[in-house]
Amino acid sequence: MRLTLVTTLLLLSVACATNPVTGKKEFSLMSEAEELAIGQQADAEIRREMGVYPDQEVQRYVSDIGMRLAAESHRPNLPWTFTVVDSPAINAFAVPGGYVYITRGILPYLGDEAELAGVLGHEIGHVTARHASQQYSRQAGGGLGLAILSIFVPQTAPFADLSSLGLSVLFLKYGRDDELESDRLGVEYAAGAGFDPSGVPRFLDTLARVSTLSERGVPNWLSTHPEPASRVGVAEPIAAKFASDTANARNTDDFHRAIDGVVVGDSIEQGIVRGNAFIHPAMRIALEFPEGWEVINTAEQVMAREPGTEHYMLLSQVEQPRGRQIEEVARDAMRRAGYSMLDGAIEQVSGLSAFVGLYRGSVQSVGRVTMRAAHVAIGRQVYVIAGFAPEKDFEGVSAQLEPAIRSFREISAQEASRVRPNRLSFYTVRAGDSWQSIAQRVGGGITSASTLAIMNGFEVSDQPQAGARIKIVVAG
Repeated sequence: MRLTLVTTLLLLSVACATNPVTGKKEFSLMSEAEELAIGQQADAEIRREMGVYPDQEVQRYVSDIGMRLAAESHRPNLPWTFTVVDSPAINAFAVPGGYVYITRGILPYLGDEAELAGVLGHEIGHVTARHASQQYSRQAGGGLGLAILSIFVPQTAPFADLSSLGLSVLFLKYGRDDELESDRLGVEYAAGAGFDPSGVPRFLDTLARVSTLSERGVPNWLSTHPEPASRVGVAEPIAAKFASDTANARNTDDFHRAIDGVVVGDSIEQGIVRGNAFIHPAMRIALEFPEGWEVINTAEQVMAREPGTEHYMLLSQVEQPRGRQIEEVARDAMRRAGYSMLDGAIEQVSGLSAFVGLYRGSVQSVGRVTMRAAHVAIGRQVYVIAGFAPEKDFEGVSAQLEPAIRSFREISAQEASRVRPNRLSFYTVRAGDSWQSIAQRVGGGITSASTLAIMNGFEVSDQPQAGARIKIVVAG
């Protein structure tokens, strides 16, 4: 009886944890120790899957601001870490335990340090108010108890489930009340650290202009932090209450110096997408997907889809054990993925040894599919270039898939050295300039006029003023 009573009391103490922000008791299956354990596990996976942006100055700059905000939070003693991940998407997120992330893709859309502080403060709020922990608790339910939950889908079966391709982080979706509370906390923490609290509603206003950006397969802020436009009106009066002579820093020039030259779009480390072509300078490979297909590039693989269809292509890698022939590697890999081979043969793809086969199998979000896949060997590395569609569609789409698969090639060191990512830069507006003319004349058409306007905090219909210093995107 005594053991049962102690066990019951321990379970109740976890299930009825105190919220550090509200001071109220609430249901939770996660203690702070579990939060820290999950955060450590998730952090390693996030860094592996998304990559860390390789600019120590940018990392230090963001971390310093984040730590100032965390010191003003309701949980200053958590082992806070702030990381810029190497993704072009416009996003920021946090996991339990004090791990906060922003993408390099969000940086060009921020106007100053106050807006950066607002974004980081918002994510800190999700941790301090235990929103992330509550979501994990709901995912766990009663049956999983205090087990540490993985937020990643293991990639043990290539092609088995399109939802697990590339990055498969479970970006937690918060309810409106949680979002509003984190907006308020972001304002509070920013003001406490001396930043202009209006950075929160100003950036929410910018987000409201960004329609459906979801670049390179990573969910953006609009999919994980819904309704920014409706939150602007709520955040503005809160920010006004926190404004003071000691909470007014924007530090625009410092912010611009910090982000000058940041990579925009794809990076060299993860390969570059140009239209329907993909080129990876580090791996020295290139591939041309069918014209008009949408290409999604992640750290793990590249996927393309014909718009409005369930027709897909992807490029990934498999291991080639020492002493194994390419046909053995291909057969084993496809069998493990649940595919049966209809035919196959050793062929040459752009002068490279390959096993090209026709397969049938299932993809969770598509159903029964037919797939043409080439396993191509370059040294000890095997690349898989596959195109697939529902069985009834495959014959019709194969005319697009075959030449795309056979376009895979190895590139020379000289060609690889010429590939450069696009980068953020600055430009002083001249009399007569418009977003359209700047995008074409200065940026070479890399970025649209509407995107340039949004990046600089303008409505698309509002033209820049002569003498203003604006952000632009230039070829590397």
